[in-house]
Amino acid sequence: MSVATRFAEVYGHDPAGVWAAPGRVNLIGEHTDYNDGFVLPLALDRRTRVAAELARGATTVRSSREAEPVTFAAETVAPGEVTGWAAYVAGVVWAFRQAGLPVADLDLFVQGDVPVGAGLSSSASLECAVAVALCELTGTGLDLTEIAHLARRAENEFVGAPTGGMDQMAAMHGVADRLVFLDTRDDHVELIPFALATHGLRLLVIDTRAPHQLVDGQYGARRADCAKAAELLGVPALRDATVAAVESLTDERLRRRARHVVTEDERVLEVVGRLRAGKDPRAIGPLLSASHTSMREDFEITVPHVDVAAAVAEEAGAHGARMTGGGFGGCVIALVDAEAGDGVTGAVTAAYAERGWEPPVVFDAVAADGAGRA
Repeated sequence: MSVATRFAEVYGHDPAGVWAAPGRVNLIGEHTDYNDGFVLPLALDRRTRVAAELARGATTVRSSREAEPVTFAAETVAPGEVTGWAAYVAGVVWAFRQAGLPVADLDLFVQGDVPVGAGLSSSASLECAVAVALCELTGTGLDLTEIAHLARRAENEFVGAPTGGMDQMAAMHGVADRLVFLDTRDDHVELIPFALATHGLRLLVIDTRAPHQLVDGQYGARRADCAKAAELLGVPALRDATVAAVESLTDERLRRRARHVVTEDERVLEVVGRLRAGKDPRAIGPLLSASHTSMREDFEITVPHVDVAAAVAEEAGAHGARMTGGGFGGCVIALVDAEAGDGVTGAVTAAYAERGWEPPVVFDAVAADGAGRA
């Protein structure tokens, strides 16, 4: 049943429209965004859809995944007042208001197919879908980057998740068959060709079913380590450091954290260079695998579920595989020949069964367009 139909069922009238925003998969560039570095995500063809209409009185938010609605007042809602999934909605309204932009109470119904808790930015997808709906319904003209910034502020300051800006920028700037190459220092975006089907390739997303949580202190701890390392190195951010300088750090933990970020930036630039030059995407496989090793050994954000998935995918023929997302669970991506996809999926599923783990969910990542009217 469509989100517009569900809206009409619960509110008794049709919505003014339906807006949608994609989840994202980060091809490479993990934990570089809040270090002023480089990232290379793609907008997924899995989306959060929001049916919306101006409301009289309070804002009411309903979701196909939740039994009870959540209400708040657009003109007064403040951090801490709304928690859980609806905080991402309330946070967007609050961020608009804090920026001096018009807000209005809305009737909203949320529905989507971005997996929740898998590290595919379901939260940014929801934020951006609500933001583009709010823009249109209030007649507010903002560009894609401005909307992304407001959505990020909602997540950082209202929800309390200290994420970088990659997720929202990918959700807003995505284009079909393109990667979003983002310099997080100045928010410059370049779209990089990534039409895998023309090369006989697929990018598998392996949802390991290991829960992915960012508001539990681990993400913030890594961010604090990076800030401390940059301070010790005397640079504005780790994006400005060199591997040689990082190796001079005497604190082993900070040295490893910084080494991951600096080498990850190098890997992003190398992947972009190869794809921009029109090389066969298979050539980026080893860089994806090196990224996973760095996340496991230096940044220490992987867990057994993702390590097994990445290793088994490569053993089964993947050109490269890595965890994607903030870490401590979530998804692995594997670059595979089109005909090898089923074999890789079967091998990972069998490996999970041997360990008594819940079967993974595997689907293709297809680069899609960013947020807008559905």
